Amino acid sequence: MKSFRILAPLFISAAVGLSGCSSSSDEEKAALANMGAQQLYEKAKTSMEVGNFSLAADTLSTLDSRYPFGPLSHQVQLDLIYSYYKSGKTEETLATVDRFIRLNPNHSDVDYAYYMRGLTNMESDSNLFQEMMNIDRSDRDPAKSREAFNDFRRLVEQYPNSKYAADARKRMLYIKERLAKYEIAIARFYMRREAFVAAANRGRYVLEHFPDSTQVQQALEIMVSSYEQLGLTELRDNAMKTLKLNYPDSDFIS
Repeated sequence: MKSFRILAPLFISAAVGLSGCSSSSDEEKAALANMGAQQLYEKAKTSMEVGNFSLAADTLSTLDSRYPFGPLSHQVQLDLIYSYYKSGKTEETLATVDRFIRLNPNHSDVDYAYYMRGLTNMESDSNLFQEMMNIDRSDRDPAKSREAFNDFRRLVEQYPNSKYAADARKRMLYIKERLAKYEIAIARFYMRREAFVAAANRGRYVLEHFPDSTQVQQALEIMVSSYEQLGLTELRDNAMKTLKLNYPDSDFIS
């Protein structure tokens, strides 16, 4: 396992000093210009060790562009992915991941690249403030969560024995719950708008695609209510039968 690899979510905080930024930046660029490949890599590793991932990313980016085919090139790209991720630079992380996968499809660490892609997309869908305040925003667009799910699924399917596969599977379960909650939120919106066909379809989608989520009971209740409003007696009775069989304590039944 390479240095600076992770298996946990990230919460990023940043402190920005406003004094002397320009001069220190110019001095840093001048110092980097005079360094060789090994010096640059040692500097980047030191920055990573002390948690200065922004500086590490700048250094690794310089090294990567200056020595794209050197003996350290693969490790530099992997560390650059991690440094961008830790710096909260989503677009740069994904671009670097995609480039690594495209250029090194058979590399021994390509599973790590897929894992980092999934992590980056997954965190792009999160909102730290809302989570801290327990604000439920299940209705927000889950596009990034879908991307993350596909990233983790690709990892699990193509590299089932990867050291990252077990964590990827756990994250897929979490994402499925997120996606199911989104479908329920949209279904309830349709119910309020009296778009009962659309609401019932969303409920059925949860049953078909997320049967192991905690949203199945709500999906069935929405289907029963929607079919009742539409006068679809047989479909209503079938949904109610399934609801009673699996959730006999549902308040909706009584």
